[in-house]
Amino acid sequence: MTSMPRGAAADALRVVRRRRAVAVAGAVSAGLLVLSACDKPTPMSTITVGDTSVSSEATCGGEGDTLQAAAIAKCLKDKDIKTITVDPDETVRFGVDPDVADDRWTIWMNGQPLTEDSGKTYRTIPGSVFFNAQYGAQGDSTLVTIKAGDGKTNSQAVTGLWSFELKKDA
Repeated sequence: MTSMPRGAAADALRVVRRRRAVAVAGAVSAGLLVLSACDKPTPMSTITVGDTSVSSEATCGGEGDTLQAAAIAKCLKDKDIKTITVDPDETVRFGVDPDVADDRWTIWMNGQPLTEDSGKTYRTIPGSVFFNAQYGAQGDSTLVTIKAGDGKTNSQAVTGLWSFELKKDA
């Protein structure tokens, strides 16, 4: 035979259950509030040379909105960027998140397009290109920027920039 609480004992059990339910609902609500206050990180871009890699979120943009020319120019002058050392005999590998690839992307060198736009997530370029005057290189370092487009082939729109400094390995 089972026994069930009666009277005051049953009321106390209901109160405890109600408090637990309210506490759980409060914890879930607080967690959702904290998550909604977080900014969604921008997609990542990575450069790999040999067994060394550097990754970065967008230097500018990266949320899908088109950047204006003044913002692009300012962004290309940013000095707070990741650096990687490149042996000119090595291959430089560029990788982007699938979201960036869907929007088509281009590799810029010192602010000028180096490649055609692509919908792939991965590209390779010989390291010697980044220190060759024929391609606009000057000295032992080069600013390389990954430019995200708007998803249209050969579009001039810029929705995000990821900049890196490539330093020549002596």
